[in-house]
Amino acid sequence: MKTREYYIDLLKAHIFNPKMIAHCLASEAVMRALATRLGEDVEKWGMAGLMHDLDVEITNGDSLKHGNVSAQMLRNEDFPEDAIEAILLHNEKATGRLRSEKFHHALAAGETITGLIFAVALVYPDKKISSVKTKSVVKRMKEKLFAASVHRENILECEKLGIPLDEFAELAIEALAPIETKLGF
Repeated sequence: MKTREYYIDLLKAHIFNPKMIAHCLASEAVMRALATRLGEDVEKWGMAGLMHDLDVEITNGDSLKHGNVSAQMLRNEDFPEDAIEAILLHNEKATGRLRSEKFHHALAAGETITGLIFAVALVYPDKKISSVKTKSVVKRMKEKLFAASVHRENILECEKLGIPLDEFAELAIEALAPIETKLGF
């Protein structure tokens, strides 16, 4: 695997929307925290989080293509095959296969909770991730119209990792708070 800086440059060569870059950085932070919690390879899991949406602008978010193009690109970049598989399966529609491994569930849950936490932060008076409370994230999970595009079933895959929702939300907030200024908060 190449360096983080190399993959950051690759990401910025293909993603131009600053909010999308922020989402990828946030996903990296959550995946690093999950890897630490679960005793997995922190660097590999972090890079999977960082690179999971590499093709989102190339595919215009087409759910039947998104992930497949990233996989092709990353196979040419010395990227670990199990990380590529997790990236492919973070969007099950592109493969027609279901997530089955811990890495798959972690990426699907980890990248998705970032959107919910961002949305919760934006309704706080100071609009800071560091102000977000775990109970607010858990409460908003139940409100289907709040951040309606967030796939709550993906977030709940944290339970397949043996991590209850409240602990997962806390872990994700703690991972994001130190980098909130880099994320635009």
